[in-house]
Amino acid sequence: MTQLQEAKKGTITDAMRQVAEFEGMPPEEIRRRVADGKLVIPKNMHHDFSARGIGKGVTTKVNANIGTSTSHFSLQEELEKLDMAVYVGADAVMDLSTGGDLDATLTKIIAHSPVMIGTVPIYKTVSKALSEGRKCRDITEDEIFAEIESQAELGVDFITVHCGITRHSLNVLQSCDRMMGMVSRGGSLLAEWIMHNQKENPLFESYDRLLEIVRTHDVTLSLGDGLRPGAIFDAEDRAQITEMIILGDLARRARAAGVQVMIEGPGHVPLSQIAGDMKLQQRICEEAPYYVLGPLPTDIGAGYDHITGAIGGAIAAASGADFLCYVTPAEHLTLPSVEDVREGVVASKIAAHIGDLEKGIQSAWEKDRRMSEARNRFDWKTMFALCVDPEKARNMRMQSEDKDRDVCTMCGEFCALKTHARAFGSDDDML
Repeated sequence: MTQLQEAKKGTITDAMRQVAEFEGMPPEEIRRRVADGKLVIPKNMHHDFSARGIGKGVTTKVNANIGTSTSHFSLQEELEKLDMAVYVGADAVMDLSTGGDLDATLTKIIAHSPVMIGTVPIYKTVSKALSEGRKCRDITEDEIFAEIESQAELGVDFITVHCGITRHSLNVLQSCDRMMGMVSRGGSLLAEWIMHNQKENPLFESYDRLLEIVRTHDVTLSLGDGLRPGAIFDAEDRAQITEMIILGDLARRARAAGVQVMIEGPGHVPLSQIAGDMKLQQRICEEAPYYVLGPLPTDIGAGYDHITGAIGGAIAAASGADFLCYVTPAEHLTLPSVEDVREGVVASKIAAHIGDLEKGIQSAWEKDRRMSEARNRFDWKTMFALCVDPEKARNMRMQSEDKDRDVCTMCGEFCALKTHARAFGSDDDML
C-alpha cells in the first residue's frame, strides 16, 4: 500500500515516524497531513533510506538536479555530484541524464543515494529511441509506460510527468503572445509527439494506467509544468494557468486513487508576482505540495542564477512553496560541475531556511537563535556547526590573520561587540 492509503486507514508507517522524528513533530500529525494530501513522503518501497516529508507544516526541502547530457557523460562525475549535493544538504536528487548508458547511470545513482531520487522518464524514453535512429514522434504509448514501470521497479521515488500538456493546453499556448514558447524539455518533447501524431498525450489520456503503475510501487507523482514561463514577460499567461487547472484536476484524481502527488511550478516570474503565484496554486490544486524551480525574478543573471533563484526561492518558500529545485551558476549556460552543484544547493538551502522562518517553523528560529548567541560569545566552533556551509566558513576563518583571536579581520580592534561591552561595563579587559 502507498503512504497515502496507509494514512487514510489510520496507520502510522515507519516512513511517517522517520519524518516526524526529523521534523520534531508528533507522528499522528504527519499521518493526518499525508491523509489530507497536503504532505507527501516520496519513498519507493524498493528504495531504502531515511524518509523525508514535503508539504504543509514541515521544513522546506531542496532538490538538486544532476545527470549526463548527449555532449558530456561520465557516471563517475554524476556520482561525485550526488555526493556533493547530499554533503551540503540536498533532501532529494533528480537524475536527468540523456547521454551515455542511461540504465547503468540510474541504477548506480539509486543504489548510491541516501536521499530520495526523482526522474523525468520521458527523457530516457526519447533518448533510447534516438539511439536507435528513431525520432521522438516515433515512440509509442507502450514504450512510455514501460519506461515508467521499469524506473518504478528500480526504486525511483518520484517522477515528473507532463500530463498537463494536452491538445487543449497546446491550443491555448498557440493563441498566447509568448516571448519564449516552451522551455520544459519534457513538455516540449510531448508537444512534438502530440502535434506530429495529432493524438492526445498518452500520460493524460491513459492517466489511470499511470496511476496503477505508480500506486503499485508507491512512486510519488510530480505533475510537471511543461508550460512554465521561460521569461518573466510570459509569467501567468493563459497557457500557464490552463495547465495549472488541468494539474489540479489530475491531482484530485491521484489522491482519490491512493497516489501521492505534488505540483510543479515556475519558472521565470517577476518578484511582485511570486507570492500570488504560490497562493493561486494552493487554491487551484487544493494545497497539494508545490515544487518550484527557482523561481527566477530576472532573466539577466547568467553565471549567477543560483543567486537569482535563491532570491525568488526565499519569497516562494515564505509564501507557501514546499520544495525548491535548486538553480546553479551554470543554469542557461552549460552542464553544472561538482562545484556548481555545491553552490546551487547552498543557495537554495539558504532560501529554504528563510522561507521556514517566515512560515514560523520553530526549528528554523531556534537555529538562528543559537547562531546569534554563538556570535555574541565568539563561539566559532558552534557558529561553524550551525551555518549552512560549515566547511567554507571554517576555511575562510582559518585564512584570517586574526584566526586565533576573538575578533574578525574586518573589525579587529574596532570590534563593536567588545566596544559595547566596555561602554556598558560588561568587561573592561576585553581588548
